[in-house]
Amino acid sequence: MAWNEPGGGRNQDPWRGRDGRGQQDLDDVIKKLQDRFGGMLGGGKGNDGGGFGLLSLILGVILVVWFVAGLYRVEQAEEALVLRFGKYHETVNAGLHWNPWGIDTIMKVDVNQRETMPVRATMLTEDQNIVDIDLQVQYVVTDSRHYFLESSAPIDTLRNSVESALRHVVGGSEMDRVLTDGREAIAVEVHQRLQEYLDAYKTGLTVDKLNIEDAHPPKDVKAAFDDVIKAREDEERVKNEAEAYANQIVPEARGEAQRMIEEANAYKAEVVERAKGQANRFDRLYAEYRLAPEVTRRRMYIETMESVLGRTSKVMVDVEGGNNLMYLPLDKLMQQRKVMDPVVVEANTSQQSKTTTQKTSDAVRGLERIRQARESRWESR
Repeated sequence: MAWNEPGGGRNQDPWRGRDGRGQQDLDDVIKKLQDRFGGMLGGGKGNDGGGFGLLSLILGVILVVWFVAGLYRVEQAEEALVLRFGKYHETVNAGLHWNPWGIDTIMKVDVNQRETMPVRATMLTEDQNIVDIDLQVQYVVTDSRHYFLESSAPIDTLRNSVESALRHVVGGSEMDRVLTDGREAIAVEVHQRLQEYLDAYKTGLTVDKLNIEDAHPPKDVKAAFDDVIKAREDEERVKNEAEAYANQIVPEARGEAQRMIEEANAYKAEVVERAKGQANRFDRLYAEYRLAPEVTRRRMYIETMESVLGRTSKVMVDVEGGNNLMYLPLDKLMQQRKVMDPVVVEANTSQQSKTTTQKTSDAVRGLERIRQARESRWESR
């Protein structure tokens, strides 16, 4: 039988017989809470005073929490950008600051930290060659307003700008310059052009340093490129050897030329002085000739014959008339003529030259005696 069915002489309704005590207990609890909180906030014991005190407490707690939430701290190396209702309001530096929470938005950025971005790209050079370039870009945020508000993706913009500047510079350079001594100049030019791009795009970034770590041809053509490098090194080596040889030969040739010039000048001076001496000798001889023409003429004749006949192997004896027999040591005279040969004279020593000169003088004196004998015979006739 159900509890709510009549009969059985019992009323089994669980809510009946309590005389409404459940609702009364709930009202008592609410009243006690209102009285307690109302007393803490200075309200009365009535229902209206208790409700106002509880609301004031809740509002106070919310206000405190909201105030605390608006406090923030900016570190020494940071800058904070303040946006009020999404619009730029101000930029604050390091320190403790407060801005209304929920109204202002705070965006912090480190303006002293250097970030590094590695970039690797494949470029086409001016001479239609392909080269792979690895470089490192160090950058720093210098304008937080531009960094957050003017550019939607400043880091992506930086990467694209690096590739654009690098492609522009490498595309105007030959491969040899990119791979060898022109790498530093290319890095400087890329740095300048990259900073111009970043300033034009208002990224708020400044490139602190740009280094080209490596530049090499693609792996597919590396073997052929190594052969080209080796040939270029051989060319440089041969060129250095040629320059060294030239540096050795040219001074020697210049010295030889200078020696020949000096010898020519000395020969010129010798010829001129000899000519002057002969001219002076002729003048003096002419003066003597005017004083004694016959003696001078004979002397000149004898000296001329001596100089002419002294270099020949023939012996001439002038004997006119008579049957006088004259003995001449022809074999010794022939030997003396051979000794007087210029080639033999140059091969002999200085002592032999003196001996030859003495013998020649003896021969001349013998000829002089023959001449005197001939003249005496002429006089006797």
